[in-house]
Amino acid sequence: MTITFRRMTPDDASAVTAFLTANRFPFHVNPAPCESSANKRVAEGHFWSKESQGYWVQHGGKDIGLAVLEDLEDDNPVFDLRLAESHRGRGLGVDVVRALCRLAFTELPQIVRFEGQTREDNIAMRKTFLRAGFVKEAHYRQAWPTADGTRLASVAYAILRSDWENNTVTPLEFDDLLLDA
Repeated sequence: MTITFRRMTPDDASAVTAFLTANRFPFHVNPAPCESSANKRVAEGHFWSKESQGYWVQHGGKDIGLAVLEDLEDDNPVFDLRLAESHRGRGLGVDVVRALCRLAFTELPQIVRFEGQTREDNIAMRKTFLRAGFVKEAHYRQAWPTADGTRLASVAYAILRSDWENNTVTPLEFDDLLLDA
């Protein structure tokens, strides 16, 4: 079945809060949003503003998660993806990320690259990025605060519009500058 997206509007406020509070997101900064923190994000316009737009992720006609495109006034937007707990581990991640690329590159003609980040220990998402054609571009050491107060690396992946259009992967030369001995 195909992954589709339904654009969120302020009419979705209570449904967004319900989704965020009904699921745990172990690899997000706030793994278990309470109702007040979810309502605050909704009220601040995180899901519909000039800078961000939320979408319900749909599979088989059912909402299975949400995705938010952020930094929309930039030509390098990023995304936040949250699947419902009941739909994780089913092999949908690659299809969802590829569908997000299609959405971003067709709806936002000005963008040149599309980025996502995850924690270093979110191996499933890191593999999803690679399988969807993204390239690892950064490994930010101790940049991701966790709920228990520790810090992990944040790993950034991106796909170029040209790679998406041509179904290619342009490798990144990461160690292009080395110090002489």
